Amino acid sequence: MYIISRCLLGFNCKYDGGNNKRDDIVEFFRTHDCVTVCPETAAGLESPRTPSEITGVRVTEDGKDVFSVKSKTGDDMSELFDYGARLSLASVLVEAGNRIERKGIIEGAILKANSPSCGTGVVYDGTFTGTLTKGFGVFADKLIDACLEERSNQDISDENRLFADDFKVCDENSFARVFGNK
Repeated sequence: MYIISRCLLGFNCKYDGGNNKRDDIVEFFRTHDCVTVCPETAAGLESPRTPSEITGVRVTEDGKDVFSVKSKTGDDMSELFDYGARLSLASVLVEAGNRIERKGIIEGAILKANSPSCGTGVVYDGTFTGTLTKGFGVFADKLIDACLEERSNQDISDENRLFADDFKVCDENSFARVFGNK
């Protein structure tokens, strides 16, 4: 099973009301077992909406890291982005757990580059100038953490694991290189 950002399949869920449709990813979706996500619309954010970017990471009272996300107009969007990421991750894990005969193993994710939710290694830096910086989007980060947490838990038997041993995350720019032979 693969996770794909909805905007890459042509769903108009981007901040500007559009999408990032990629025909090669649509074809991959048609020929593979996939689930789709848009953490921002899962949080109830409308499309179009004011763009948002990650401005840093803050620590909550209980010691958990939470991304600081601000809209271009200065609104604190941190809780909404965190909520959408948690809701999307839970949805993906439930869907994977409901599959039978190991068909639910999450083999990979194809997520939207630079997104404050789905960015995979590079995101906008919070200045709204188009400047990129190293980092992950809120959902991508939670997805990778869930995989690492599962791998480190020796109490989970192989037949009950949700993530494949060779689980990979990429964006649309590295899709062909990472999943082109699947």
